[in-house]
Amino acid sequence: MELRISAPLMASLGPLIFILWVVLGLAGATSHASDVEVSILGSGSSFIYPQMSVWIPEFTRRHPRIVLNYNPTGSGTGQKQFFSRLVDFAASDPPLARDIWLKYRGRVLQMPVVLGAVVITYNLPSGGQLRLDGSVLAKIYRGEVRYWDDPLLRELNPGMELPHKEIVAVHRSDSSGTTNIFTFFLHKASPRDWPLDLVGKSVEWPVDSKGNGVGAKGNQGVTQVIMNTPYSLGYVELSYALENELPMASVRNADGRFVSPSAQSVMEAARNAFPLLPKSPLDDFSLDLDAVVYAPGEGSYPLTSFVHLILWTSYGEKAEAIREFVRFVNTEGQEMIVEGYAPIPPELRTVNLKALGLIRP
Repeated sequence: MELRISAPLMASLGPLIFILWVVLGLAGATSHASDVEVSILGSGSSFIYPQMSVWIPEFTRRHPRIVLNYNPTGSGTGQKQFFSRLVDFAASDPPLARDIWLKYRGRVLQMPVVLGAVVITYNLPSGGQLRLDGSVLAKIYRGEVRYWDDPLLRELNPGMELPHKEIVAVHRSDSSGTTNIFTFFLHKASPRDWPLDLVGKSVEWPVDSKGNGVGAKGNQGVTQVIMNTPYSLGYVELSYALENELPMASVRNADGRFVSPSAQSVMEAARNAFPLLPKSPLDDFSLDLDAVVYAPGEGSYPLTSFVHLILWTSYGEKAEAIREFVRFVNTEGQEMIVEGYAPIPPELRTVNLKALGLIRP
């Protein structure tokens, strides 16, 4: 029941009744606010943001007393905010580096929760599907392959119309797990062309010094630059390319096959990687990127990656809410995977659910 008193009547009732009305109003507001018992905040990967945008409203519909928010700041920022205790969990494309895991060993949990792919997309007015390999991509981002009709590109794409136009090489300007996956692939596929010191969430792009490199923030930013810039090329998460109907290159994998990104080719890479993964959320996951990127197998897409949740083992009064989120992501959430992603293997879900017995108040 809502209490309404007009202003003239309020004045005639006197201050005592006015105080009673305020108290009743505040009591009602307090009762309404108590419906929300706990708030959880996450930060990190923009790679996973489209999937989070489906998971979060469904989770909160099932758990109306939990408020869950996620900010796609990028994997690097997400990890920093997590360890600064600014957020309750982080999502990160790359897992924690081994030295960081060792520092927080026993206090931090990691779990791969969804599979995604980094795709090479481009803006060629003439159209067609490109075929690319790690060596040519590395040379493009080193500024050594500068034109679309370079002999190396023509060799990979016989019969495709490739104009004598400069390639605008677009990359992330922020600390990014997507960049980490892309540069790690370049190194694994062509270590001579892309040395290890150019692998990371944020790198100094050689192409920028050659004048035809462009940086943009987030997968969203890279997508927009490519869409608006003829003769550009860049790397984005698969769902962003699908959502914006961008062309995607097929990429040569470790078995020498040119494979297009798809749920099937991503899951094939994960199946080949699973035997090499840890068997507890408490373990060191720092090598799982090495297992799944450029994985063997004729049908494996070579720029496949997991996205990880990073959590504490201790949460005080938020512990049960965090456990519910972990349970949801690894059970019902795996049946709600949006286009552009793929579910993790059932065996990995079992590993992740061990966290339910490790998260405590």
